[in-house]
Amino acid sequence: MSFADLKKQSKLGSLTAKLVKEVEKMNNTNGNNDDRLWKLDVDKSGNGYAIIRFLPAPDGEDLPFVKLYSHAFQGPGGWYIENSLTTLGQKDPVSEFNTTLWNNGTDAGKDAARKQKRKLTYISNIYVVKDPANPENEGKTFLYKYGKKIFDKLTAAMQPEFEDEEAIDPFDFWQGANFKLKAKNVAGYRNYDSSEFAAVTPLLDDDDAMEALWKKQDSLQEFVAADQFKSYDELKKRLGYVLGNNAPARQDPEVSDEDSDRGVAEELVTAATTGKSAPTEDEDDALSYFAKLAQE
Repeated sequence: MSFADLKKQSKLGSLTAKLVKEVEKMNNTNGNNDDRLWKLDVDKSGNGYAIIRFLPAPDGEDLPFVKLYSHAFQGPGGWYIENSLTTLGQKDPVSEFNTTLWNNGTDAGKDAARKQKRKLTYISNIYVVKDPANPENEGKTFLYKYGKKIFDKLTAAMQPEFEDEEAIDPFDFWQGANFKLKAKNVAGYRNYDSSEFAAVTPLLDDDDAMEALWKKQDSLQEFVAADQFKSYDELKKRLGYVLGNNAPARQDPEVSDEDSDRGVAEELVTAATTGKSAPTEDEDDALSYFAKLAQE
């Protein structure tokens, strides 16, 4: 294209339209390069709808989900974006530091701890029944990352609150149920409260087809394998750098006790998620964005 053509396009406004289209495409991208991951697309109003089916545990694994803790926050020295060793039941320097902040008796300490709180993510295999925004995904299996709100709905399905409600296994091929995933904007935040399970029904009428799906599922344990986590010392060094080398050494015994550490960390998560902080569902995008910033 010549410079004259460029000027002509400028007058016609065609470049602006093209750029807007590209930006929209970027905004609708998962934010990561793993094409195994599925994500619900939403419109400009923040509304989205799809029907998915949670799948059983992959062959050779015990559970149909894994739970991953991570941290993403900014300090004077840059961004800290790391998986938390608490996922593996081990001590983590950020959790220890947050314990110190939380226990220092000040509101500022608690606020700082909340900003550095653990993010809880669940990962499962799913089958996409209906995806109006991306119909090419329908009939395929993907990995799906989701937060506590959706996990609570899975738990509620397995342990109904009222006697007239029948318990279901949402991860079962035959006795499970499709999940109507509904997203909307509430006070500027992503909300999934309207999501619900449909009636119990087999995923497919063909056992052979379901067996083929089961064999195609991706490993979940790979996300919580030891090689996905840095060592305590590596994380502590990174934390010190991010905090401007002001991170404390190992805590005193009375506050570094494992049970105390876990209890306070859980309190941090609870306090943060019941406050005015953004819901965890949107934090996957933030993690990807923050990771790019940290690499620059």
